Amino acid sequence: MKRVKRFLMLVVLIAPSSLIAQESPKQQVLPDITSINVHSLGPQRISSLPPVPVPVDNPQTSMKVQLGKQLYFDTRLSKDNTVSCQTCHSPSMGWSDAGPTSTGINGQKGTRRAPPVSNAAYNPLQFWDGRAASLEDQAEGPMQNPVEMGNTLDNVVKTLNSVPGYVEEFKQVFWTTPITIDQVIKAIAAFERIVITTDSPFDRYIGGDRKALSPLEKQGMAIFNGKGHCTSCHWGPNFSDGRFHNLGAVQTGPLNVDNGRYDVTHNPKDMSAFKTPTVRDAGLRPPYMHDGSEKTLESVVDFYNKGGGDNDSNLDPLIVPLGLSKEEVKALVAFMSVALTSSNPEVAHLKPVHTSELPK
Repeated sequence: MKRVKRFLMLVVLIAPSSLIAQESPKQQVLPDITSINVHSLGPQRISSLPPVPVPVDNPQTSMKVQLGKQLYFDTRLSKDNTVSCQTCHSPSMGWSDAGPTSTGINGQKGTRRAPPVSNAAYNPLQFWDGRAASLEDQAEGPMQNPVEMGNTLDNVVKTLNSVPGYVEEFKQVFWTTPITIDQVIKAIAAFERIVITTDSPFDRYIGGDRKALSPLEKQGMAIFNGKGHCTSCHWGPNFSDGRFHNLGAVQTGPLNVDNGRYDVTHNPKDMSAFKTPTVRDAGLRPPYMHDGSEKTLESVVDFYNKGGGDNDSNLDPLIVPLGLSKEEVKALVAFMSVALTSSNPEVAHLKPVHTSELPK
């Protein structure tokens, strides 16, 4: 009998906590808009960035990152010692430049807008047309492009091997001499993998700070993930699907026709298709599109709102008129230009390596 009484008392003591556990889900707030996949083509919801993927043959080390940082800001990688990686991908300009297209050696103009280095580590393919499969592959391109840095890979290696300070640093990082181009591109890629934009108001908001976004920015986020159809292409933690789309953008750059992804795949469906850029830090790097044809985020939204360039027979079917009001356009621009701007100091306020600080 005593055992029965003890059991009943134990049930009474446990019951309230059990009821609380059962009732607590009813008290929870409904999932935030960022937790809902509005578009079937966006399998990853917009969210905070995950750890950066790192290739097994190029592990990150602090010394390698520091070496890559020096190379990134060193004009000696160019043929005439006037152009570095940061010339077209500057920290002060959202890791791009003032555009619409970049200027290389001898004042030559490129044909496309400089894509941002920030968050490029998350891209499955590099460049607007995806012709490079990794950051390492991408790093080779500008050095030997006649319009950009105008050098040869052999000459880059020769120059670096003539600098005792670099020879010593490369030896400490890679344990071999002389310096090779493989080591150069691995160091640059290692540095670029730390250029990740985080700690934006959006990141703080989904981290639990519900005051991080203004009412207008919250409205813009809902439009971004809903009526604006933005997450058809700009989904996932990096706000990009990494794929290629023809928006019907009017070509205003040096080329009358830019074939885009088609020149890589030779697939007619890829004609004039370009990679989806990240929207993170977009407010820091006007102008926009692959050729800088849109000067402001407002004009970008207006472009999408009317259904893109309707005179292109290869227009992506995802591009349709949106029917956004002026107020909705304003909210959407506020979300993209303010809520997605990062503030992590190691990226947002990174200072270039001065010439006097480079290896001698």
